[in-house]
Amino acid sequence: MTLLSLLAALLLDYWRSLERDHAIVAVFGRYADFLEQQFNGGERYQAIVAWIVAVFPALVVVGAVYALLANLSLLLAWAWNVLVLYLTVSLQPGNRTLMAIEKALRRGDEQQARELLGRWRGEAASDLTSGEVARLAIEQGLLEAHRGALAAIFWFVVLPGPVGAVLYRLTALLQSRWARADAQERTPFAAFAAQAFRVLDWLPARLTAGSFAIVGDFEDAVYCWQSQASTWLNRGEGIVLASGAGALGVRLGEPYHRHGELHYRPELGVGDEPDPDAINSARLMIWRTVTLWGGVLVLIAVARWFG
Repeated sequence: MTLLSLLAALLLDYWRSLERDHAIVAVFGRYADFLEQQFNGGERYQAIVAWIVAVFPALVVVGAVYALLANLSLLLAWAWNVLVLYLTVSLQPGNRTLMAIEKALRRGDEQQARELLGRWRGEAASDLTSGEVARLAIEQGLLEAHRGALAAIFWFVVLPGPVGAVLYRLTALLQSRWARADAQERTPFAAFAAQAFRVLDWLPARLTAGSFAIVGDFEDAVYCWQSQASTWLNRGEGIVLASGAGALGVRLGEPYHRHGELHYRPELGVGDEPDPDAINSARLMIWRTVTLWGGVLVLIAVARWFG
């Protein structure tokens, strides 16, 4: 059922993908803001209580519905799996945005590429050069493939029913939502949400990085992972990006122009400055990684069947 649920959800995402901030995500975002207003008194325990109130009711409902439907019919339980995965696993929006940015750069329409990237990242991109646009687009694409699909798939496989995918998705949303409350000084809400996300993302980030190494340049991916990931402010992101950059043979990270000034970041990867060809290579690597994970799940299913 796990493999068939994933396949159906990914086909639905390919056929008619949802917006990244679809209605359910928007409602949960407003709910997270409400909880922050009610509980944020500057204490860590308040952040923990708010996180539990935000996440656990959804997990209970999703798990209870799955258990009820599984007792009635495996087909109904499968349909529930597919629906929840369709709402939580997102691969196509990032892929299509990457493709649109690549096409804009190829035809020399840098302004269109900047606008697409700016909307995607939620950050002004008017000062970026074409190389910076390509670099940041690849970074965003790798991170979205990991957080929007691969990590959620991992937790869906590990935990019963669709509970794992929901747990990861909601934790990622809270980390993103509460982190932007105060960019200068991290609040207890932002700190705990980030810690919870790091715990859930620890193993999936390393599996994604290892998968990039397998489907790309293995030696460079491992070298960049070991030597460069620790220089990145967010270690989980650093592992994914460093391995992805090494596997692609391009340089990521590095300074880029923002608000008329250079925003400095460590260098990740080896090789050339990214260009439209590198964006296409990143898209293909993401799909090879998804195919690799699918192949592993097939082997596991076959082993269980014969076992």
